Amino acid sequence: MIKGKVFKVGNDIDTDQIFPGRYLYLTSPEEVAVHAMEDAIPDFYKKIEGEDWVIAAGKNFGCGSSREQAPRAILYAGIKAVVAESFGRIFYRNAVNVGLSVIKYPDIFKEVNQSDSIKINLQDGFIVLYNPERKIPIEKYPAQLLTILKSGGLIPYLKKYGKYAHFIDKL
Repeated sequence: MIKGKVFKVGNDIDTDQIFPGRYLYLTSPEEVAVHAMEDAIPDFYKKIEGEDWVIAAGKNFGCGSSREQAPRAILYAGIKAVVAESFGRIFYRNAVNVGLSVIKYPDIFKEVNQSDSIKINLQDGFIVLYNPERKIPIEKYPAQLLTILKSGGLIPYLKKYGKYAHFIDKL
């Protein structure tokens, strides 16, 4: 179960806004986290620091370049999940690969307010929204994708379950 407060962002938030290209040389999670969403929301990291948050986005979240650092920056900043009306396809796959939960729900942006509480159950396929309280069905994650997320992403999953796990450390 994922729990947090809602942080609303709009439509067409691209990977350059999520993690600006001028920081691509950064590698430490702490340094990357500080710059998450910096070009979309000034002081984003300061605004979310110390609490559990779930991003609620409009259409086409993560569009743009195939920058793997974008979902990593969100994850490193402490965001628990992203619920959006739709996602850029490459961002969606990269998010799962790095262990960030991403959920498609077409009405999320109009159904929540900034700082509302939210709970997400990927296994059973529902979101609980408050204000007013209601349980909304969402598409269940396939078992293998859930296992990838619970493992912390694709590489940890392959290390644990992969047929060629002994090769992973050599990559």
